[in-house]
Amino acid sequence: MDMKRIRTRIDSLAAELLQQQSPDGAWRMCLDSGTMTDCYYIILLRLLGRRDEQLIHMLAARIASKQLDNGAWKIYPDESEGNLDATAEACFALLYSGYYHESNPRIIRAKQFILSRGGLSEVRSLLTQVIFCATGQAEWPLLLRIPVDAFFSDHGIGLDLFSLSGHARVHLVPTLIMSNKQFVRRTFTMPDLSGLFPGGSYKFTNDSTWISALSGFLGSLPLTSLLPSSSPSAFKQAEIFLLERVEPNGTLLTYSTATILMILALLALDYPAESPTITRLLLGIRSLLCRDRPHLQIASSEIWDTAMLCYALREAGISPGYPALEQAGSYLLNRQQSRFGDWAIRLPDIPPGGWGFSDVNTIYPDVDCSAAALRAIRPYISRSNVLFSNWQRGLNWVFAMRNDDGGWPAFERKGTSLPASFFTYEGSEDISTDPSTVDLSSRVLIFLGKELDMTIGHQWIDDSVQWLLSQQTSNGSWYGRWGIAYIHGTGAAVQGMTAVGVRADHPAIIKAVKWLLDIQNDDGGWGESCLSDKVKRYVPLHASTPSQTAWALDALTAASPKPIPELEKGVEALLQSLERRDWTYTYPTGAGLPGSVYVHYPSNNYIWPLLTLSAIVKKYGS
Repeated sequence: MDMKRIRTRIDSLAAELLQQQSPDGAWRMCLDSGTMTDCYYIILLRLLGRRDEQLIHMLAARIASKQLDNGAWKIYPDESEGNLDATAEACFALLYSGYYHESNPRIIRAKQFILSRGGLSEVRSLLTQVIFCATGQAEWPLLLRIPVDAFFSDHGIGLDLFSLSGHARVHLVPTLIMSNKQFVRRTFTMPDLSGLFPGGSYKFTNDSTWISALSGFLGSLPLTSLLPSSSPSAFKQAEIFLLERVEPNGTLLTYSTATILMILALLALDYPAESPTITRLLLGIRSLLCRDRPHLQIASSEIWDTAMLCYALREAGISPGYPALEQAGSYLLNRQQSRFGDWAIRLPDIPPGGWGFSDVNTIYPDVDCSAAALRAIRPYISRSNVLFSNWQRGLNWVFAMRNDDGGWPAFERKGTSLPASFFTYEGSEDISTDPSTVDLSSRVLIFLGKELDMTIGHQWIDDSVQWLLSQQTSNGSWYGRWGIAYIHGTGAAVQGMTAVGVRADHPAIIKAVKWLLDIQNDDGGWGESCLSDKVKRYVPLHASTPSQTAWALDALTAASPKPIPELEKGVEALLQSLERRDWTYTYPTGAGLPGSVYVHYPSNNYIWPLLTLSAIVKKYGS
């Protein structure tokens, strides 16, 4: 390997990053989650009569630019033919924008694709269905007519809302408000999509009655105990639930999608469209617009990006005392949370101390970002007793969040779960719960091993390693929930275990390395399709991406005392992929909602290559 060339690439990546840093010390890299949020935003603005023509025109143009020749839209580049839900959203939004009409060839081709896939009745995403129901294009599914009292009344069915993940809750509650109210809002300019429901029925084919959905886990509970409708007090509690979770920037838990649903739910509760609350929520949504292009983010990633980029730059050789890293550390120190969130329901005696994903997140910390922030600010905590105390508070929060199985969840310790079959929507099994995940748990172990010198031999660490080992698949890989997918999980797991002292010749690591070598591309790199995340098995991309190549190289570096030919070939592929900057450079390697939402993080092309190349220079450079 040409160490001089590797060092040159490290230096150039670092220089690019330092130029992109914001004056307050943060990095603000706009993530791309496809066209879904852009579509919803256009629809919402038109529903509310908010005339922001320049923005609507630009969003519509961006959506139109993503259309394929066959009329469809995809949610990831190698998706077969196209995606029905994404195409339905785009067709509706373009028509409603007013800049594309029924006779437009784009609209004609989109409708032809939708009908070729069975029409709008075959839409499977919960969010897509809700948007179409709230605008009167489809009937509200019976599945969603669960009375609000089921979650918000002491005299109801007694379902535990907090058995769902936090992100599921803030999307479900406004949905249930609307479905119980049978809310519909139309405007004079709204397009009519009834012709896209073959047979004249405006129902979705995955619908079932809420009684049948409940019967699977309520067993012999007599139907007389099921509430026939929602009470006014339950609606009020649901409203308060939402209002209490609005962040300082006006977003609901920082999600643009949840905030859009909340606005529609407030309309269902008879809020005027011009009310101060709805205006504040709209400003919150607007704050998530990218600054460099017309795109609405699902959520912004300032905390994660800043913490991980700070760490990567430090590993690249930049001193913690360098002004840019000092600024980043100060930014992160000021974003540590001090408010109790829903996580405290199962940890009432643990003080707040975590960090969230987004700049304005104050009540929704996550373990991954917290561990990353703790590592980033560690060089600065000796400056005062207050800083050390705050750092320790954050560390204690991360420790407390560990599940009983030895792994870590993203947002909340595991409680009792609703059955996975409770909702029959695309990806609902993955988003409705917040279990321990391999990738996140492994990154915590990397932090504990490398920063705190914690190793196996201590029961606490041993239990976490044993949980990781239990999650390995028969072919030697691990599934990673928050990245795509098996390469992501496998790279993290090998790094996590070796960081706490698991030997490189452990059978599980040998098996993982063999699997990675078996799937290595001819060019030396690695690439995995987003389809893996949906079908839960490895599907090759047949091309190499920078982040996935870096994840695989991380595992090989951790497991190889000296460079092996496959590693050297992989390094060359990584260097070339960083120079090429074609479609593989922007391929979405971040996982959102399996089967529905995939994310391209611009920071992924800096964080992981920098960490990987720096580790290779340190280990093999001499």
